[in-house]
Amino acid sequence: MAKNVIACWEWPLGRWAKALAGFGFALIAAVAIAQPSTARSRAWVAVPRVAGHLSAKDIGLVVNTADPYSVEVGAFYAAARHLAPEQILHVRLPVKPSLTSEEFAPLAAQIEQHFGAGTQALALAWSFPYAVQCNSITAAITLGFDGSVCDHLCSPTRASPYFNSASTQPFTDLKLRPSMLLAAKDVAAAKALIERGVASDHSLGLRGAPPVHAYFVTTADKARSVRSALFPPAVNAKRAGIEVHLVTTDALEHVDRVLLYLTGTAKVQKLDTVSFVPGALADHLTSAGGVLAGADQTIATEWISAGATASYGTVTEPCAHAQKFPHPQVLLLHYAQGSTAIEAYWKSVLWPMQGLFIGEPLATPFSRR
Repeated sequence: MAKNVIACWEWPLGRWAKALAGFGFALIAAVAIAQPSTARSRAWVAVPRVAGHLSAKDIGLVVNTADPYSVEVGAFYAAARHLAPEQILHVRLPVKPSLTSEEFAPLAAQIEQHFGAGTQALALAWSFPYAVQCNSITAAITLGFDGSVCDHLCSPTRASPYFNSASTQPFTDLKLRPSMLLAAKDVAAAKALIERGVASDHSLGLRGAPPVHAYFVTTADKARSVRSALFPPAVNAKRAGIEVHLVTTDALEHVDRVLLYLTGTAKVQKLDTVSFVPGALADHLTSAGGVLAGADQTIATEWISAGATASYGTVTEPCAHAQKFPHPQVLLLHYAQGSTAIEAYWKSVLWPMQGLFIGEPLATPFSRR
């Protein structure tokens, strides 16, 4: 993570308040009124109220027939989410970390030709490729490949029109299909991921149920802990069934019923002591979390192996731009309203061109039947 542009990490809450002006307040926003005195310096940002969410009928599945992992995981996902044959596209891609723009172009064309106006989002049934040159493959598919990013990795990238959106039909409203990679270390881990996603549906926020916990962690790594300025107040949001914790530590350990774990560090330690609920979201702000081929940093699929249901990481050096990572409050507030994992994660990233979204897209723990 480059340290020569630390000033660019500044992302004041005032700028967010201005950018989000005009939106209604989300479900948990009202809790800020009753926040404890220790949290009064913090405030909830505004997010729009969202009515509804994506469902299995809205999703398209892309399977790489050149990849045995993709074929098996794709078939398992189609059965788990009861997808119709016309919702599935079979392609043939090189099984390697990154595609060239020339290799990507036929894939983009096949997706455009196969899926109709009713397909609002995409599940990609593979771990490799995870990039298109310097773009993540999820961003390239959703927003179109942007080669200009490769010339200036440390610069801002174009903003996503889906950021903090109220839309529940992104292709209909915005002509984009958010995509998510069904990525895991192996087929068994991918199947377990999918099972967690399905099991999470309608499972949280129930009256009388024990709460789940959202942990916002500040570490000793100041550059990677820049999102701390955006953390919400520490509150017990009883109506939503979520307890919000602000913690200063290099690694959480021995915590149960974890819904959300956001931190900033190159390597996340003690994940084997964290117990995630089905549908949990977790990521760490660092340079190479989306480099699934392996790096000297913790990668996003390690969160999946630990029990998370979705995660995020960048595939090329993002430098000191917090806008290239999930906004902590936007992520939680959209998810707690009943959005799917793919909606909540995609809506939380303003500049996603270098960011890879992985997990089970349709997990909706706070939705109602």
